[in-house]
Amino acid sequence: MKEMKIFIFLLPLVAGSHAAGQDLSGRLISIPANDGKPFVQLTPAMESPISAMTMCMRFFSVLTRAQTLFSLATPSQDNDLLLFKPSAKVYRLHVRGGALDITEFSDNVGGWNSVCWTWDSGSGLTVLWVNGKRSSRKLLQPGALITGTPSIILGQEQDTYGGGFDRQQSFEGDITDVHFWNEVISPCEINFYTEGTSFVHGNILNWKDLQYTTTGKVFVEKSDFDRTTCF
Repeated sequence: MKEMKIFIFLLPLVAGSHAAGQDLSGRLISIPANDGKPFVQLTPAMESPISAMTMCMRFFSVLTRAQTLFSLATPSQDNDLLLFKPSAKVYRLHVRGGALDITEFSDNVGGWNSVCWTWDSGSGLTVLWVNGKRSSRKLLQPGALITGTPSIILGQEQDTYGGGFDRQQSFEGDITDVHFWNEVISPCEINFYTEGTSFVHGNILNWKDLQYTTTGKVFVEKSDFDRTTCF
């Protein structure tokens, strides 16, 4: 009986990881293989409605099949904000269930890609930036409002709130420098982010103060994007 009590006490310690905010500067999150189970759950710094946003991230992958880069769901909508790649050279943007494809970029397959996505509810204008180049402005869900407690996941696409994963849409590779703002940041700030220089960090998700948990075979490693980590 005493041994059983000790086991029950230790189990929560090994099951959960990194519940407090962590500074991941110069680090990356690696999902080297994905059978539909590994993912990273991010905890945002707010729960109020989102009427405008910018999301930036860097990813490294050799996959050319469909994969999910960023998934934000709420109890009322599983595709509230979704950045999805149905195939190479195609990015699909989802807002409140509406979607459009961006086909204006060539992927850096087997290398780092820096991606920023902006959307404003008032106008419905949305823009995707990939490796310093921007798409043409598109219209997506003008007047929409994202409400409810968000579930934000890296590595999987949510078909239900916090779950409903499909192995054929899972991400394999490395992710770093994830930031999220509840506003459309300026093109200059996006350029600063892309170049890896000083920029204003996200106020909703901040890679330097990130609260997250991991499930499955997910690893935190030194980043090879940030060249300063070599010195």
